[in-house]
Formats: sequence, structure tokens, C-alpha cells
Amino acid sequence: METSEILRRVRQIEIKTRGLSNNIFAGEYHSAFKGRGMAFSEVREYMYGDDIRDIEWNVTARFNRPFVKVFEEERELTVMLLVDVSASLDFGTAVQTKRQMQTEIAATLAFSAIQNNDKIGVIFFSDRIEKFIPPKKGRKHILYIIRELIDFRPESRRTDIRQAVEYLTQVIKRRCTCFILSDFIDEKDFRQTLTIANRKHDVVAVQVYDRRIAELPDVGLMRVRDAETGHVQWVDTSSKAVRRAQAEWWRTRSAMLTDTFTRAGVDHVSVRTDQDYVAALRSLFAQRT
Repeated sequence: METSEILRRVRQIEIKTRGLSNNIFAGEYHSAFKGRGMAFSEVREYMYGDDIRDIEWNVTARFNRPFVKVFEEERELTVMLLVDVSASLDFGTAVQTKRQMQTEIAATLAFSAIQNNDKIGVIFFSDRIEKFIPPKKGRKHILYIIRELIDFRPESRRTDIRQAVEYLTQVIKRRCTCFILSDFIDEKDFRQTLTIANRKHDVVAVQVYDRRIAELPDVGLMRVRDAETGHVQWVDTSSKAVRRAQAEWWRTRSAMLTDTFTRAGVDHVSVRTDQDYVAALRSLFAQRT
């Protein structure tokens, strides 16, 4: 993709997603994602009912009467985006590909984080760690992230979510809020790794999928290629049995994925490429408040 086209798309996504962050998600993001804890703010005189454990002994000794520490919520967060860049994300049969929708969601979350004075970083992953962008603040940093989301070319086509989550726990030492953006098409089990990561961090899963993975169209004999393995096969979509089998596979897989997230204690939301991701994100934020 030419540089001018990249810059045009960066600008388009910035205008759309920054507007969403400013006008729709401002208060909801703030409420849904908490700070690291309580930070010391000031001291004041002791009042009846105050916790004696909060007494500030140095000030108390100086003025010969009791003073207590006052704390306030420490709002600043570190937000990490774990972004799946495997080949299956290039699939799309409706308005946009899974990768394009994922890019918009990632940008919206990034602008929401910056607006809330949070740091934002990114881990691009396939079946390896493709790139790590350390968390920082600022519009320039956000635009760099969006450019990478649009134009990044991974070395591998496959997926390993477990490895990506393990890398997160190794590289980010302090507690963060982590959004995993993926279609979660991964045959390997990653529940235990997800559970461990969610004890240290606040992990949230955002699944992006296309309707045709759940609902095959009746278009006769169709040549299908697995984007990650390259395996090619012919599928007779005119067969009701074939279409039922695909729908059942998707229901089973979706139930298994929901069970994985629930057991790991991870909040999650699924977004279809022909649906409104704004409504999905609002629903996600609402379930956390």
C-alpha cells in the first residue's frame, strides 16, 4: 500500500474513532475500567469514625493532634491491545473484513484510553510475537499505532493465543487492562494461560467474526481455502447436511469459547463484521459497571 493511501486511511480512522471515543464512550470507558488502586492525596484532621490505620503519625506528632491521610482513586491505567494479525483475519463477506473491523475497534479503544489519560501499547501476534509497541501517551503515538494496524505485514499466517498471553505477563510487570482482539480461531487450548494472566491483569476478549463462518450460503460447489494452513477443499453448499454441520460446528465452538472465557473470569464480547461494533462495546462497558 502506498504511503499516501496509508495516511488517508489513518486520517479516516482517526476522525471516526476519535469521534466515537469523545462523544459516546467518554464516561462509559471511565466507569468500566478502574485505576490501579488508591493514591495518597492530602492530610486532614482526624474525625470520629476515621480508620486509625490512616493516621499520619509525623503530622500528628508535629501538631500534637491526630491527622489522617486522604486517598483518592488512582485513575491512570496502562492499556495493552493484543492484536491478532494471522491470515484468517483477512476474511470478510459483508461490509468489511475482520481485520478492518478489528482495526477500528482497536483505534476506538486507543483514543478512549488516551482521552482518559491512560497509556496505550500494542502486541501484534500470529503464532509468534510479531511486534511489541511499548505503552505511551499522546496523539502521535496513537497515529503510529493506527498506521501499524493498517499496514503491518506479519511473518507468519497462523495463530497462537496462548503464546501471546504468556508474552504479555512476561513483558508488562505492573497491572494493566488488556484487550485481546481476535477471531479466536485457534485449535490449541489457552484457558489456563488466560486464567493466570487475568489474575495479574484485567483481561477483556473482543471476538470479531464473519457471518459466513456460522451460516454457509447455498451457492453450490464452492472452493474453500484455509488462510492459515493453505489447505484447499471443495464444499457442496447446496447440501442441507453440509450447511447444518457447519452451523453446528460454529455453535459448538462458540459455546466452548464462552466457557473458556467464563472459567478464566474474562469479560468478553463478540462482534460480527456486518453489525455495529459501537453497540457491542457499549454492552461490554455496561456489564463491567
